[in-house]
Amino acid sequence: MVVKATAGRSAPKGKVATPKTVIAQLAWHQVRPAPIVLVSGTETFLAERAIRQLRDFLKLEDPSLEITDVQADSYAPGELLTVASPSLFGEPRLIRVSSVEKCSDIFLAEALDYLSNPAEDTYVVLRHGGGVRGKRLLESIRGGEGGGIEVVCAELKKDTEKYEFASAEFKAAGKRVTASALRSLVAAFSDDLAELSAACQQLISDATSEITETTVDRYYGGRVETNAFKVADAAIAGRNGEALLTLRHALASGSDPVPMVAAFASKIRTMAKVFGARGSSGQLASTLGLAPWQVERAQRDLRGWTDEGLARCIELLAETDAAVKGAGRDPVFVLERLIGVISRRGHV
Repeated sequence: MVVKATAGRSAPKGKVATPKTVIAQLAWHQVRPAPIVLVSGTETFLAERAIRQLRDFLKLEDPSLEITDVQADSYAPGELLTVASPSLFGEPRLIRVSSVEKCSDIFLAEALDYLSNPAEDTYVVLRHGGGVRGKRLLESIRGGEGGGIEVVCAELKKDTEKYEFASAEFKAAGKRVTASALRSLVAAFSDDLAELSAACQQLISDATSEITETTVDRYYGGRVETNAFKVADAAIAGRNGEALLTLRHALASGSDPVPMVAAFASKIRTMAKVFGARGSSGQLASTLGLAPWQVERAQRDLRGWTDEGLARCIELLAETDAAVKGAGRDPVFVLERLIGVISRRGHV
């Protein structure tokens, strides 16, 4: 649990004080019952999962749980008070409020009033997807009014975060998975967390033994991103012929050149970060914002490279990226040229 607070601090002269946060701020998987549960952040998939987990927990605690959905942007006057009112048999209530970031003025006023006297045995979940609308309500909740908690569902942008997410999926299910399998999954589904989760669940459901890179390739080898990283891996390892064959197969299967260049950029960018750095993989990972396995992989990939060759490949990557996005006439030609230069470790 992380509780942030700024009590006792004064803002520097000339600056506006930031409202203090005194309630618990939890990760999506730490969600728990509270009179007010603010689910904030832009990652819709994690927010929906957190709300679903809370619902399942409350339902397990009391199967008579009444569930009501309210739209904050099309709110009817008195709606919150009505659905929060005690029922004849006193069942617990879960009120899920969506689109708080687009809430009406009427909802905002009534929600602020509700904070001063939350209904007993009632759990109000407020889903706020980001932005400044409803700021006063958020500040009131974070300041402790209503006795709530905040579940922060920030977007997972880094591959390390997605790797940890996928790893946790298998760990929760008690399934063994290799590091290379996790890397392949993240590479294949890096653009969509919901798809990454679905792929993990599919493997968890079907696999009877340890999940390896071969298992992942058998299920999802056709994904564009997976093919792209196979091309990049072969080229960086100096296997020019294999890289070209894999590229042509991927393009013939409908792959787009843009993700291909993105895969090369991701690998070369990591190599550039690690180049010349000294220290253990753990130390470098912490310093560079990478996972230890990424550092170790980049160190292996860098064998035989010079800083001049790396710089030349970075420059060519920028040219290739522009070309495949419309600046050039033949994206396949520039991709094949890039593969050739990278396979020669930047030597022309």
